[in-house]
Amino acid sequence: MAYEPSYAERIQYKRLQDAAYQAGQDAVAHLEAALALAGLALPSLTNDGPLGCRGFVRLGGCSVTVANQLAEVVTAGAIALQQQRT
Repeated sequence: MAYEPSYAERIQYKRLQDAAYQAGQDAVAHLEAALALAGLALPSLTNDGPLGCRGFVRLGGCSVTVANQLAEVVTAGAIALQQQRT
């Protein structure tokens, strides 16, 4: 016999999924804002909804130019963080 979650368990799971979806929305907005500061955009960036009870952001594709610019920005940020910690 298959396990059937109780009403309370279904409600709790729904709340976790809703929180995961919102976390994905927030992550997309945060990443869009950060990319905009660098003059970049990922046109396919989207919240792909919860995956189980975890948020999931799809970065999508971009041009080679944008990928290279993004790599430069991430590298510069990583170097700045390393220097800040020392």
